[in-house]
Amino acid sequence: MFAPRRSLLYCALPGAYGALLLGCLAFTPSLLPRPAVFQGAVAGVTSALGYAVGVLAAYVWRELVERQAREPSRRSWTVFAGVATVAVTTSLALGWRWQHEVRALMGMDDEPLAWMLAIPFVWGLVTLLLVMLGRATVWVYRRLVRLLDRALGERAAKVIGLAVLVGLLVAAVDGVLFERLRAGADDVFSYRNLITPDGVERPLEPERSGSEASLVDWDTLGREGQVFAASGPRAAQISAYTGQVAREPVRVFAGLATAEDVAERAALAVDDLERAGGFARSRLLVTTTTGSGWVEPTSVAGFEYLGGGDTATIALQYSSFPSWISYLVDQEQARDAGRELFDAVYAHWSAMPAEARPELYVFGESLGSFGAEAAFSGAYDLANRTSGALFVGPPSFNPLWGRFVRDRETGTPEVLPQYADGARVRFARRASDPIPPRGQPWDGPRILYLQHASDPIVWWNQSLLLTRPDWLAEDRGPDVLGTVRWIPLVTFWQVTADMALGTKVPAGYGHVYAGEHVDAWATILRTPGWTPEESRRLRTLVANTD
Repeated sequence: MFAPRRSLLYCALPGAYGALLLGCLAFTPSLLPRPAVFQGAVAGVTSALGYAVGVLAAYVWRELVERQAREPSRRSWTVFAGVATVAVTTSLALGWRWQHEVRALMGMDDEPLAWMLAIPFVWGLVTLLLVMLGRATVWVYRRLVRLLDRALGERAAKVIGLAVLVGLLVAAVDGVLFERLRAGADDVFSYRNLITPDGVERPLEPERSGSEASLVDWDTLGREGQVFAASGPRAAQISAYTGQVAREPVRVFAGLATAEDVAERAALAVDDLERAGGFARSRLLVTTTTGSGWVEPTSVAGFEYLGGGDTATIALQYSSFPSWISYLVDQEQARDAGRELFDAVYAHWSAMPAEARPELYVFGESLGSFGAEAAFSGAYDLANRTSGALFVGPPSFNPLWGRFVRDRETGTPEVLPQYADGARVRFARRASDPIPPRGQPWDGPRILYLQHASDPIVWWNQSLLLTRPDWLAEDRGPDVLGTVRWIPLVTFWQVTADMALGTKVPAGYGHVYAGEHVDAWATILRTPGWTPEESRRLRTLVANTD
């Protein structure tokens, strides 16, 4: 029923060629520069996939021609060794050149020569471990089939054995193992959430959560909530920028320990916002955080400077996990938090006399943009219930973003789409550049998406495995090498690795938007007299605001 037992280190020649092909293709450029460990890991994962594809292809061919498997001759292995030597050497050399080009594009220094020396080791180790894992899985499957064969027969045993194995794997990965890993990570990051960062002190201003006047206790804000409440520009700094008397900005936050339920946290945050006078300000910003409660500091600071301090910002925490883990496991919590917070604010705001209401804005970055979108059904709803919105680095699973991009005007690229003549919703790579469509009126509330062509968070999804996306079928964005190509199986793992590197690049590339919010808010708020000089001045200020 099965092939003879072989050594765990046995290597099938078709699999070896498949591993070599996909492993070498993994050195082609993707969105971001890759350090040696990441490059070796990507090559190892794709090589393991290539090995499986090669073995499967050989098996299918033998079945079609009804031929038994044959041991490859020594000459065949000699030829493979020669091909592999040339292919690996060429891939390393080309990979080095492409990495140099993408680093130069982003203003980064080259990797040391050790980059080329470390890669083969990581590449081989990852490939070996994954192939061994695959063989262990096959061994379990064969044992299952032998046990079932006695009662069911060979054909039924194979089918049922495969179903049982898949069920066990899914249960282990998505059930027991996943929950154990999540619980362990939650313990670690929950403890970190309780530690106040060095230099962060309880605010004295009554306009801030955690102060003596606040309804929210300082110790319940969590690590990122304390940073948010204690930092940002004060009235004196804003006055120095505007040359006019400024008000003290209102900053309100509710942490995980503030209340058990997200709805309770949102309600208490709104009560604290009212207590601090937030609803009496000219502009009110509802922010959905990333998982740990992080709020992009230059965005809120820019909003406060441009508003002369006559602003209020409200946010809440829905997880203790850092952004990259929240991206994987906290989508539901982000959606619930974004919806509950906005609905709670909107309920109070809409009950106010129309002439007394502040302008209402929405902000979310990364997973926060997913949560911020959750309160709205579409562009009309956004424009009808807010004065404007800013969504930055949106993940590809954002429902509204996905709808706007899919329904973009014919001829506009996925990396910079135009939707419904830009009447309400527009997209920009950098808000300091002219935002298309140029010359078209942008009346009423402005909804703006910032997205870099090189941001893997925006472009990653599972369909990359076997489907070429529009952003790799169209002209590349200016921050992506023109040599980037879609390769089945390979591109998915390249962009997956890029996600882990998204914040390891300079501002203006990848998933780093620091400072770009300034021009975005100036556009959304229609700031009069806005010039490149003013942009540079305020960018410098928000970058240096504690």
